[in-house]
Amino acid sequence: MGLSCGCVCWKWGSPLRRWRPDGGLAGFSKLLSTAALAPQICIVGSGPAGFYTAQHLLKHHQLAQVDIYEKLPVPFGLVRFGVAPDHPEVKNVINTFTQTARSDRCSFYGNVTIGKDVMVEELEQAYHAVVLSYGAEDNRILGIPGENLSGVYSARAFVGWYNGLPENRDLKPDLSSETAVVLGQGNVALDVARILLSPLDTLRKTDITEGSLAAIACSRVKRVWLVGRRGPLQVAFTIKELREMINLPGTRPLLDSADFTGLGDAIKDVPRPRKRLTELMVKSALETPGEREAGRWASATKEWGLKFRRSPLEVLPAADGKQARGVRLAVTRLEGSGESARAVPTGEMEELECGLVLSSIGYRSLPLDPSVPFDPKLGIIPNSLGRVQGVPGLYCSGWVKRGPTGVIITTMNDSFDTAQSVLEDLQSGVLNLSDTKEGFKSLRSVLHSRGVHPVTFSDWEKIDAAEVARGKLAGKPREKIVDLQEMLQLIGH
Repeated sequence: MGLSCGCVCWKWGSPLRRWRPDGGLAGFSKLLSTAALAPQICIVGSGPAGFYTAQHLLKHHQLAQVDIYEKLPVPFGLVRFGVAPDHPEVKNVINTFTQTARSDRCSFYGNVTIGKDVMVEELEQAYHAVVLSYGAEDNRILGIPGENLSGVYSARAFVGWYNGLPENRDLKPDLSSETAVVLGQGNVALDVARILLSPLDTLRKTDITEGSLAAIACSRVKRVWLVGRRGPLQVAFTIKELREMINLPGTRPLLDSADFTGLGDAIKDVPRPRKRLTELMVKSALETPGEREAGRWASATKEWGLKFRRSPLEVLPAADGKQARGVRLAVTRLEGSGESARAVPTGEMEELECGLVLSSIGYRSLPLDPSVPFDPKLGIIPNSLGRVQGVPGLYCSGWVKRGPTGVIITTMNDSFDTAQSVLEDLQSGVLNLSDTKEGFKSLRSVLHSRGVHPVTFSDWEKIDAAEVARGKLAGKPREKIVDLQEMLQLIGH
């Protein structure tokens, strides 16, 4: 990350110097013009989109100073709070993000809520460029009767609960029913089903929170149905997650062979990933009952299944009118084919009994600040290649830019594209570097006057060390601290 010209670069506000062998300063006027070319860039959000944007900027601009703001005291967003506990290999990207954060041209400021503690317009005054990478913090609602009954939760909140997201620490999901229904057939839907059905010995070795592990230990859930509006060729999960479910110890899949009849011809021309995924479902579905009983699922005590062409109409209340007892589903048929196929109600209905309903129909971005354009229908900030429409110097990356789709590699490429737009605007002069900006230095006193105490990356590393130490005592990678005040007390805030 050092300067290719041999200069030593300090953070903005410190001198940028080229030393002569005799110890004197070479070209003082040149020094001033060079210092003025150091762009101050701010990124809002410290998840994958934020860190990948920072990484690209630092790598390709040798003078850029990047400050990353985060509302939580801890970084890494969905890598920390969204990736399933039993997928530690996916979290290895944190090592790369940590290298970025430790750069002498990158600073992390946690415990700062943009749009509340500091407004976007104030950031625009302090920085040459502002990149909004705050992701999708809300979940899409079902919009059906009974959605607010006890026993109904968003998959986002459930994932946050077992992953230690502070806002979900008190969720206390009701796991007293034998049957759970997950509305949705994406990777998150499979994640929550797998966590509900996984052997405790498996979960104990992960960074799942102590409280959620204790609750799952007492869970009575032994059957999970994953419900989708469309058919097998439109599922949103990937083959890795499906294979994990099929191979989950002590658990058998319930796949109806009728759902897969005749798919052989339909998948001949589909892309290879979709073809392999469908073939795996077909293979599992077409095993005979005899093969199931005699094979790897002979001793299974739990089960999961996929219900296709079903659309939720209503969550049904129990006799007390407060608790969920099931879901009424509309039977659908498909119009069209492939990814563009639409689910159309047939007029038939059926009921599925359950005491736990998890809605996994997608995440949703929210507007951050009245000064920032936002499309509430699409749930994104209107932009062109990451440039926010109508607001020069303002950019976006990640889910708030393109919608909550894709995996971490998708976000990486998307964030690199936004960073490239910033670099192009610096090169072309769209961003005026002759206008002196002081970045965080100019906001420090503002935050202090508002009672806001930012958390630095070295503060986070103290929290990180404490979590790892607690985990070691329990024989797991870490024990996450789920209480915000406890985090802040630990670092003396």
